[in-house]
Amino acid sequence: MPRTTPPRPVDIEALFPALASHRRTTTRLHPRRGTAKPEESSVAGPLLWPADEPWPTCTSVHRKGRGHLLSDIRLRRRIEDEARGRDCTAEERRLLDGMTRGTHAPALRDDDPLPMLAVAQLHTRDVPDLVAPEGHDVLQVFWCPFEVHGPNRTIDVTLRWRRSADVGAVLTPQPEPPVAGREECVPTSCVVHPEQVVEHEYLGLLDEGLQGEIAAWEESLLGEEDDDDDDAPYDGDDTGHSSVSYATYEEYEATMAAARAREPEELDYMSDLSVAPGWKVGGFASWHLTDPAPVDCAACGTAMPPLLTVDATERDGASGSWLPREDRDAADDPAVVDPVGVHLGRGLMRVHTCPNDPNHPHRLSFQ
Repeated sequence: MPRTTPPRPVDIEALFPALASHRRTTTRLHPRRGTAKPEESSVAGPLLWPADEPWPTCTSVHRKGRGHLLSDIRLRRRIEDEARGRDCTAEERRLLDGMTRGTHAPALRDDDPLPMLAVAQLHTRDVPDLVAPEGHDVLQVFWCPFEVHGPNRTIDVTLRWRRSADVGAVLTPQPEPPVAGREECVPTSCVVHPEQVVEHEYLGLLDEGLQGEIAAWEESLLGEEDDDDDDAPYDGDDTGHSSVSYATYEEYEATMAAARAREPEELDYMSDLSVAPGWKVGGFASWHLTDPAPVDCAACGTAMPPLLTVDATERDGASGSWLPREDRDAADDPAVVDPVGVHLGRGLMRVHTCPNDPNHPHRLSFQ
């Protein structure tokens, strides 16, 4: 099923024509749980990997045998999905209770090469904003599921570009690490539903004059909502509580839910009109937790835009306006809101690449 982002609540460029020069497209991947074929785009799916080519490994020295069994992580997620809406069975509870963090691979030394996890495979034919090196058409993304690399003790990401037509026999089975440092470093296998949408640059990177105009517009919207509240009918109760009584709590909840549905949704540039949430390719970077920071190429100094954004959630925390139309009836379903199960940094990681030379080292940024 395709995924369709609803139109933005307002045409922000009509209100602020200067934003036309701060527009960029991005391809939302809309991962949803499922298993793709090796020749398809996917998250954590089998890769179009040649049988005669060595699989990427982590060679950094760090503890590799202690953590969570990869098989336990996947079994836990399957049990929790199947048990949603009911109590776990005794057998399910027994299995869950037996899943502990520990030294599950004692023979694995800290300096042993560790197979990396397959994180994503993206084809240029599927992802409009995926700009590949000349002659290449597939991006393959890997990482080591231990956040202990380098001076920032963060995750180690490897990128591979390839020509799909050059791949003959596909490697099977494909290597995996037996243990992961954190469950949230392991992506759940997903099919993707790429959709290209328009974004506008993060508010804090716009010029001060434009920022001020947008802030004044947002304040005017709040004033209109206050005026609407003043026009609400008086219910005869000066205490601030409704004087209506309800026969049951369920009746009260249903009435309150209906009232909330009638309330106008708050609208703001940051949540509704600038940077889309979720896994995506291209587009702009959001700096909602920190001040904006330059991400420049270490080799040539060129500003590096995001290549891939890995997000803990498919919806903005302050707004549901980015949720696809097809998922409106499942807005609280974890398989929709958090289909991949990955939470890096404080929830969001970006992989940046050099637009001048894709062979220059990539960089990571976190929010």
